[in-house]
Amino acid sequence: MMQMIRRLTLKWQGMGLLVLGQRRQALRVFETMLAEFPTDAYAMSSIAHVHAQEGDRQAALSMLEQLVRVDPRSGAHWFNFGFLLEDLGHYDKAESAFRQATQLDPKLDRAWYGLGLVLIRLRRFDEAVTALKQNTQLQPMSPYGWYQLARVHVDRHEPDEAVKIIRHLKGFEPKVAAQLERETGLRVAQPS
Repeated sequence: MMQMIRRLTLKWQGMGLLVLGQRRQALRVFETMLAEFPTDAYAMSSIAHVHAQEGDRQAALSMLEQLVRVDPRSGAHWFNFGFLLEDLGHYDKAESAFRQATQLDPKLDRAWYGLGLVLIRLRRFDEAVTALKQNTQLQPMSPYGWYQLARVHVDRHEPDEAVKIIRHLKGFEPKVAAQLERETGLRVAQPS
């Protein structure tokens, strides 16, 4: 019981410091929490988050790597690990992390989007289409997956598919549709 109270006290103290913008102090609290509770996923993810906010992506990556070893069944942890790997240019490893995230949590739309982006970077457009379609099914009103999907169709020399997406976007995200028209040179009539 005392350990649970101690853990919650440290957790809330760290969270409070983050709310107040005192990241370095929060980091020390989360490090104390991890020292006292060496397998605490919340402490690890919080430490990684603070490191990333502070610009120390390598320290964040190291902590996320430790986190997915300690708690390998969380799609969210694998997504965060993949996100940072992608950000650091480790595309093959990021792909593996995003795939693990989507296997653990098939409804984790961010992981499908991240997987799509990595596959685009790896120029594996057919696989990127599959991942981005999954993302747009899970988040149909978010323009990001649609935007990337249209760009992939253009890269695959499928302008008709890109036109369908631009037309769709004009219905709820006209600015994104206009951006795609400018970038691709495709002109699409307003949907009726």
